[in-house]
Amino acid sequence: MQLENLLLEINEGIATITVNRPSAMNAMTVATLEELGRVVTEIIRNPDIRVAIITGAGSKAFVAGADIAMLLDMNSTQARELAQLAHGIYAAIEKSPKPFIAAVNGYALGGGCELAMACDIRVASGNAKFGQPEINIGILPGFGGTQRLPRLVGKGRALEIILTGDMIDAQEALRIGLVNRVVSPAELPQEARRLASKIAAKGLVAVKLCKEAVGNGLEMDISKACAYETELFGYSFSTCDQKEGMGAFLEKRPAVFRDR
Repeated sequence: MQLENLLLEINEGIATITVNRPSAMNAMTVATLEELGRVVTEIIRNPDIRVAIITGAGSKAFVAGADIAMLLDMNSTQARELAQLAHGIYAAIEKSPKPFIAAVNGYALGGGCELAMACDIRVASGNAKFGQPEINIGILPGFGGTQRLPRLVGKGRALEIILTGDMIDAQEALRIGLVNRVVSPAELPQEARRLASKIAAKGLVAVKLCKEAVGNGLEMDISKACAYETELFGYSFSTCDQKEGMGAFLEKRPAVFRDR
C-alpha cells in the first residue's frame, strides 16, 4: 500500500499506524484522512492483524488537530463533507472487531483528540496534552468531540473543555477518565505494545463480542443492554474458542485460540 502521510508496520499480529507529518505536528489533511481510511479497512480485513496501535511521528505531537490552512477557505458544504469523511473513518475504528490503542505521544488536539477517543484504549506519555480548541477559532468540534468526550468524562467536564478551549495535561486526562494510563515518553511505545500483545493473545471471537457488548450496550437502557449481553454470552458458547479456552483452563495449559 502506497502511503505518503502515514507509516504502517505489521509485526506479530500487531499493526502500528504512525501519522507521519512531524513538521506540521501531524496535523490532519484530507489526504491523511483518506490514507487512514484505507489503512483501517486493510486492518479490519487482514486476518493476520489482531490489534492496532495509532501514534504520531516525533516526540511533540500525536495529532495536533486538522490543518488550519486547509480549513481557512472551506465553505459550509466542504466543511460538512470533511466532517463526514472523518466521522466515517473514526466510526470504523470504534466499531472495528479488532481493538485499536491510541499511544498519545504529545499534543492530541481537535481532530487528534477525537481520533484518540475513537480508539478503544488510550495510553498517554507524561508530556501529552489534550484539548478541543475549536471554539478559539470560531467553530465547534466536528469529528466526534461533542459526542465522544461527554460519553467518556461526563457532560459537565466535557463542556468545560469544549467551551473554554483549554488544554489539559496527561495526569488530568487520567484523573477524569479520558486516558487509561500515563507512562514516561520513553516507555510509551513499549507500554502500548505490551498491552496490544496481551490482547492479541486472546481469541478474536471473544474480543469482538466484548467490543460489541460494550459499544452497542452503551446506547441502550440497562435492561435491554443486559438482554443483549445475555444473547452474546449464549452465542459465545457455540464457538470453538470457548471449548478450547475452558479445556485449556482445566488442563492447566495455554489456550490455542483459532478465532472461530
